[in-house]
Amino acid sequence: MNTLYITGAGVSAASGIPTFRGEDGYWTIGSKNYTPMEMATRAMYENNPKEFLAWYYHRFATYRNHGPNEVHHWLSDKNLITQNIDGLDGKAGNTNYIAIHGRLDQMTLFHHQGDDVTPQTTPWDNVDESRLHDSLFELFKIENHQPVLNQSLKPFVLLFDEYYTELYRISEAQQRMVDADKIVFMGTSFSVNITQMALEIARSYDIPIEVVDPEPAHIMHPNVSYKKMTALEYIQVKG
Repeated sequence: MNTLYITGAGVSAASGIPTFRGEDGYWTIGSKNYTPMEMATRAMYENNPKEFLAWYYHRFATYRNHGPNEVHHWLSDKNLITQNIDGLDGKAGNTNYIAIHGRLDQMTLFHHQGDDVTPQTTPWDNVDESRLHDSLFELFKIENHQPVLNQSLKPFVLLFDEYYTELYRISEAQQRMVDADKIVFMGTSFSVNITQMALEIARSYDIPIEVVDPEPAHIMHPNVSYKKMTALEYIQVKG
C-alpha cells in the first residue's frame, strides 16, 4: 500500500521543539512589537529585516542542533511530506521527504517568488550572538537595512504572505497526494494550506485518511478514522 504521511509540529515536540499553536508555541510568542502573524511575513523581512532575522534566529535557529526522535526514525523510510522546517526527518535518514515549508538549515537568494533558485546551506554557527543584528545582516548580505532582490539572501522558509512554488516541490507534493492509497496526518492542526489541499485531493480521489492527534481536529471527509494518540503512541501500536 502506498501510504503518504503528512506531518506537523506535533511530531517534533518530543525532540524539544515547541509546537506552533500550543501555550509555548512559535505563533503565541511574538516580538516586543509584533505578533507572530505579522512577523513571519515577506513584508516584514523586506521592511524590517533586523527584527525579522532576530526573531527567526531566536524562534527557530536556536533549535538547529536538536536531534530526531523515535517518530522521525520510524518515518525515515516512508513516503513523507512535512510541514516542519526543523530538518529532523533528514537527520533521521529520510532522503526523499518533501519539506513543503522550507528548511531551517538552508537559505536562498532573495528572489521574486517563482524564480528558479537553488537552496544553499545556512552557516548558522557563524552567527555572533554578542553582535546579533550585525552578524545576521552579514550572513544574509543585507546592507543599509534593506534586503536587495537577487543580491541578499533569505531563510528558506515559506512565510504567511507567500505561496507554494516549485522551490518547495509543490507539484511533486500534489502528485504524491493523488497517487496515495491512504493519507495519514500526524501532529497537525489542519490550519495551513497544504493540509487543506491534501484533504481536497483525498475527497476528489476518494482516498481514505487517518488523523493521528491526541485532540484531533474534526475533518469533513467521508472516509476518515481518528487515532486519539500522540505520534509516538501511534508508531508503538504500528510497530
